[in-house]
Amino acid sequence: MKRSTEITTLFLDVGDVLLNDGWDHHARRRAAKNFKLPWAEMEKRHLLTFETHEEGKLTFEEYLNRVVFYEKRTFTRAQFRRFMFAQSKACPGMIELVSQLKERYRLKIAVVSNESREVNAYRIRKFKLDGFVDSFISSCFVHIRKPDADIFGLALDISQAQARQVLYIENTPMFVQVAEGLGIQSILHTDYTSTCAELASFGLRND
Repeated sequence: MKRSTEITTLFLDVGDVLLNDGWDHHARRRAAKNFKLPWAEMEKRHLLTFETHEEGKLTFEEYLNRVVFYEKRTFTRAQFRRFMFAQSKACPGMIELVSQLKERYRLKIAVVSNESREVNAYRIRKFKLDGFVDSFISSCFVHIRKPDADIFGLALDISQAQARQVLYIENTPMFVQVAEGLGIQSILHTDYTSTCAELASFGLRND
């Protein structure tokens, strides 16, 4: 087994770990096709805007103004918002896995994610993430985005966990490296089965 210190806390990404990345490149392309938007222009505007939006410095309405409604459209904001939110899906088995581990090992659970406020709030409600997550260190709340190491420092402060007692599950290699640079052990998530095996190597079994 890998662990030399008992794991008391899990840090979790949301996009492509607990849920899909609800507003990724593929979702935006689907939106452009569905609403007959000029894809290249929409994507360019998104890339210029999304970091500020995810840091909570640009409201959802301001984001839509800059990316979609910078000119008159044949559809409403409500229609676009519903489509946007509907792109979110749960990753098979992951919510149940984390919920079971929390109960079995009395773990503290903290989300460390880059998400905009409105999308984050919708996903928390829709998938009942607050039913097992103790704290949400989301970029929109703390105004810092991964890979800034400060967001992991905040997560440690808020969870009141020692870095060596934390296990971080994340699908982006750079973010794993940043966390490990702070002494946080990590799992690079690719799929449910391999993550279960990695968790078991840290003494966290779900069977």
